[in-house]
Amino acid sequence: MRVLICPEAFAGMLTAVQTAEAMASGWRQRAPHDELTLTPLASGGPGFLHVLEEAHSGMAVALTVSDPLGRSVPAQVLLVEEAGRRTAYIESAQAAGIHLLSAAERDPASTSTYGVGQLVLAAVEEGAQRIVLGVGGSATTDAGAGFLAALGAGDPAVLARGGMCLGDIADDALSELPLVLHRLSGVELVLATDHQIPLLGFEGTCATTAQDKGASPQGAQQLEAALGRFTEVVARTLPAPTDLLTGLPRRVDRELGAGAGGGLGYAMLALGALRQSAVSLVQQAWGFESLLARHDLLLTGEGCFDWTSLRASTVAEVTARAAERALPTIILAGQVQVGRRESMAMGAAGVYAVADTPADVLDLAADPVGRVRARAARIAATWSPS
Repeated sequence: MRVLICPEAFAGMLTAVQTAEAMASGWRQRAPHDELTLTPLASGGPGFLHVLEEAHSGMAVALTVSDPLGRSVPAQVLLVEEAGRRTAYIESAQAAGIHLLSAAERDPASTSTYGVGQLVLAAVEEGAQRIVLGVGGSATTDAGAGFLAALGAGDPAVLARGGMCLGDIADDALSELPLVLHRLSGVELVLATDHQIPLLGFEGTCATTAQDKGASPQGAQQLEAALGRFTEVVARTLPAPTDLLTGLPRRVDRELGAGAGGGLGYAMLALGALRQSAVSLVQQAWGFESLLARHDLLLTGEGCFDWTSLRASTVAEVTARAAERALPTIILAGQVQVGRRESMAMGAAGVYAVADTPADVLDLAADPVGRVRARAARIAATWSPS
């Protein structure tokens, strides 16, 4: 049997690459005769660059950038020669990820995306003609103000102090933004994210993610107002892009993905970036369509398979792609919180949890590799012919 193993990370425990290796190790214990292909996936957040390094033969450039609070952290830009041009892959979480902060430090009112701008500048200096920015897992809600400041759009002392400080910025705070746009005119920008939320409103980034990053309900409302002021200044400084279909001005703040990374998506879209599904982009790097055609079974998974997994998730996307080819899909998750009926409706042939009880959850946290390996071995005993 030929098995395609393509999990996402078990968040907080294993990267996607580690998860895939643990699954493969367990499978081989019970079915050593099977042919396994590992293609770990990522949706733009932590681990995005690691997965692409596995899929591509490129050059990683190491550098030091600012974290959400302005401290120095190591980071990388992955340079890949593709179709006669240089592409730079960047993971925003390296500079703006919530994993970089302790619980006491988390406060989207004061965290900045300045370090992400430093990563993009480094990519430009390396001669990148295309820059793919993976966005997810952020600690910031500054609408990309710090990011734009690092690119030279305005004074970092004004723009890189966090989202709350944007509520009273001057009309000319982004006076150099047109110059930034001109400097990047020869570079194709891609916003790689699977978050489809807009910047503002009841379904926007402040309303849906700010409290998860440490904001109070009142603080989230204040951030909403501050980001609203920021969009006014952007609109005063930069002409609104035109919708190619209607010929009308586009409201970038309302576009899907503008709220990704606490509004980092908005800044990228304002600079003319195109949004692409991060999972689809990683699948393209692996040559996923041809791999599906050559395998008999697909094994995917994530840390927690819950109600959100049924729609906009890596697991849902790969399951749907496999179903188009009538390829059976098995889901192995740290925890499973949905029923059999729902998983069957999305096309999964089987769903298995590593941890079924509170005690199992503790065991999983203590030894994630061993527990995933053991569960994968039991699954192989069921699904692989002896």
